[in-house]
Amino acid sequence: MKSNVVDIGSAGRAKLNDEVDELFKLPLAEFTDARNELAKRLKQGGRANDANLVKTLTKPPVSAWTVNQLYWNHRDEFETLLAAGRRVREAQVSGAPSRLAEMRAALDARREALVDLSDLATSLLRDAGSNPSLETIRRITTTLEAISALADGPTLGRLTQDVDPPGFESLASFMAGTGTTAAAKTAAKPARISKGAVSAGPNSQQQAAAAPEAQRLEEMRQAKIAAAKIILQVAKKSLADARAHAQTLESAQKKVNAEAKQAEKQLREAEERLKRARAASEAAAERAEKIEEEVDEATKTVENAKRAVENASKELESLFAS
Repeated sequence: MKSNVVDIGSAGRAKLNDEVDELFKLPLAEFTDARNELAKRLKQGGRANDANLVKTLTKPPVSAWTVNQLYWNHRDEFETLLAAGRRVREAQVSGAPSRLAEMRAALDARREALVDLSDLATSLLRDAGSNPSLETIRRITTTLEAISALADGPTLGRLTQDVDPPGFESLASFMAGTGTTAAAKTAAKPARISKGAVSAGPNSQQQAAAAPEAQRLEEMRQAKIAAAKIILQVAKKSLADARAHAQTLESAQKKVNAEAKQAEKQLREAEERLKRARAASEAAAERAEKIEEEVDEATKTVENAKRAVENASKELESLFAS
């Protein structure tokens, strides 16, 4: 399969490889500016060809970006998925009689790895401030499934778009390969036909020839069932997570609404207290103004009385002196 990213790697450009890897590790919103800045530095450094290659790197959709982050930040879980994928491919081309059981075990292991990675993807997106939709999780899981199914897939950690898995027909051709070969070998051997076989007629021969085909169809059906189980399990898990998250948000909303109502009540009470305080303040100011007027009046009365006393004293003194 042709890679869906530009292969920039070479032994003589290890540093550039590292710089490109760093681009795909960044938060999605920072990708374009960082890519343009890297291309600008390369061009200024006389590396126009490398700069042009960097410019071709397109910003990945959020689903492909998430798969990149899973590769960079959850490598153990990612390698578990890849190992399960290798087991599936090995079982597909195996000639062992137990290959169907090996295929089922490998598909079960891959399904578990996909569920684990889809959980990590959901947490990763929420930590990044995004509330992932079921469609986004489905596209992430589909890309992860495709990567695990392909022996020669895209450059890991540098996805710029989602990856589609091989179709069921491709999977069936892999699974049918060894069965068809065995059937051909069987057909190539000269058969000894007994009198009983001749008397049995063509039906027995047709049934014997149809057995490998029936086995191939059954294996293809089992592969389809296993793949469908993966999608269904991931979808159910994503739906359960979405519902749980919605319930959490709903509870938080109810709490915030209750707090808002309480705050509104406290605000009304505070406004009422402020209104009463203002009224009391205005009444006190009026009383203070009246008292001030009374004090002024009393002061004037005191002054007048003081002058009257002084005048009376002077008059009395003059009477004693005459």
